Amino acid sequence: MVIETFLLSLIKNVYLVFNLNTYVPFMVSRKKEKLKSIIHPLLKQTTETAPGGVSLVVPQPNINATVAQNILLSVEYFCRGIATIEWKHVSSWGTTKIVEWKSGNYVNVSTIYKDRVTTFENGSIQLLNVGMRDAGYYFITVTEEYGTNTYGTIIVNVYEIIYEDLHFVAVLFAFLAAVSAILICFMWLCNKSLHLFQKKTTNKLTASTTEEIELETIEC
Repeated sequence: MVIETFLLSLIKNVYLVFNLNTYVPFMVSRKKEKLKSIIHPLLKQTTETAPGGVSLVVPQPNINATVAQNILLSVEYFCRGIATIEWKHVSSWGTTKIVEWKSGNYVNVSTIYKDRVTTFENGSIQLLNVGMRDAGYYFITVTEEYGTNTYGTIIVNVYEIIYEDLHFVAVLFAFLAAVSAILICFMWLCNKSLHLFQKKTTNKLTASTTEEIELETIEC
C-alpha cells in the first residue's frame, strides 16, 4: 500500500513537471506579448505628446568656398515649441557670435556681420562675400522653450582665388600686345611718311637737275 501510494505520487509529480515545462514558457511568452502590446502604444503616445524634444540635421558638415563667394550653412531643426537659434564662429582669431533669433520673433545680428548674414526659418544662415577670416568652425545651438537643446557643427574652408593672378597676367599680356600693335602701326606710318618724303625729295632733285640741263642746252 505504501509502495502504491509512493508510485502514484511520483507519477503525479512527473506529470506536473511535464505540464509546467510546456505550459510555463507558453505563459511567459504570452505575458511578454501582452506587455509589448501594452507598452508599445504607451511609448508611441509618449513620443508624440511629450512637451520637450528637439532634433537637428546638418546635411553638409564640410563646406569649401573661395574668397568673395556666398555660402549657405544649411541645417534643419524640428521641435514642438518655439525654438531659439544661435550661431557662433570659432577660428584661430577667436570666438564670435554671429546671430541669434527666436522663430517668429526677434533677430539679433552681431555688428561685424551686419548686411552679411541672411537667416532662414529652418535655422540655416547665408554668409555673403566670405573672406579668409571666415574659415573655421560654425556652431549652431537650437534651444527649445522647454529647455531642451541640441548642437551642430559645420567646418568651412576658404581658399584664395588662384586664377586672379592668371587673370592679371592675361590682362597685362593683352595690354602689352595692344601697346605693341600701336607701336608697330606708328612705326609703319613713320616709315611710310619717310618714304614719301624721300620720294618727293628725289623727284625735286631730279626736276632741278633736268631744268639745269635744259638751261645749259639752251645757252649752248
